[in-house]
Amino acid sequence: MKDAKYLAAYLLPLSAAVALYFQGAWSWATVVLAFVLIPVVEIFTPQSSVNVATEEEQRRSNLRFFDGLLYLNLPVVFALVGAYLYVLTQKALSVSELLGLTLGVGIVLGANGINVAHELGHRSDRTARFCAKLLLLPSLYQHFFIEHNRGHHKHVATDKDPASARAGQIVYFFWFQSITGSWRSAWRLEKERLLQEGKSVVSWGNEMIRFTIFQTLWLVVVGILLGPVGLVSALCIALISILLLETINYVEHYGLRRRMLASGRPEPVLPIHSWNSDHELGRIFLYELTRHSDHHFKATRKYQILRHIDESPQLPYGYPTSIILALLPPLWFAVMHPRLKDTSAAMAF
Repeated sequence: MKDAKYLAAYLLPLSAAVALYFQGAWSWATVVLAFVLIPVVEIFTPQSSVNVATEEEQRRSNLRFFDGLLYLNLPVVFALVGAYLYVLTQKALSVSELLGLTLGVGIVLGANGINVAHELGHRSDRTARFCAKLLLLPSLYQHFFIEHNRGHHKHVATDKDPASARAGQIVYFFWFQSITGSWRSAWRLEKERLLQEGKSVVSWGNEMIRFTIFQTLWLVVVGILLGPVGLVSALCIALISILLLETINYVEHYGLRRRMLASGRPEPVLPIHSWNSDHELGRIFLYELTRHSDHHFKATRKYQILRHIDESPQLPYGYPTSIILALLPPLWFAVMHPRLKDTSAAMAF
């Protein structure tokens, strides 16, 4: 029964569905849940550093229940996006309703879309990887599949990684760095892969070309079926989901750097190169993404067996609260810089 706690992750899309159905003040249900209720509950509830017993890891890793929870997000996300686009194009909404619903569905796209795609994208089987790419489609961020796996995990906590924030860097500037840098890196990685395989860069074998076509077709279909309002709405929720992802990226590696070795290469990725949070609700809603050090230490480790590691730097708050603080740079710096100075992987600032 304790594994059923991960069903709580569906409260986010459920809150968005409630918002779309009732509208009015309910339009803000997802925003309130994600960035008011969860942070408040996490402040008053204990953290948990308990790990799955080593002898239990293999059995737990093979349980289909945990995979099913991920795959179920696929129809949930697309149904919610469809309902959102229908409501916005068929109903007369106030500015408050419009803003609340758009933010709410964008949050779900980030948490239940991009984040779940991130988990599935690290799997080796074709079904999981296909579903990962499909979940990234409405966020218009399919290149994340390439850059995150082959770029970010290789260069994390170095200046070569656009998704690793420098100490003192403001999140709003980081957004531009990570969004543009990751996109360029994905094109470069695909070019290198194809040249190594002796294939043409300008071909259907180039996933970046395919992703560009698929995402364009997605927007064309939305525009044809739902007109300019539907098209703009689809772009808005995609942007919100992207900014949520990039703010999480900002929090996860803020100010941490790998030492450069005498060989000129960075030291191996260690648990000290990611910020972690053992706050229970954030862990559940984000499928253990907050145990990020162990994820980078072994990217193929499934979310249900990710471990707390004592030497990894710990965030003082859960991810939802940390995201709010990151959007308020003076507060973020006041909270994080004292902790950063006590971290062995901290870069000078």
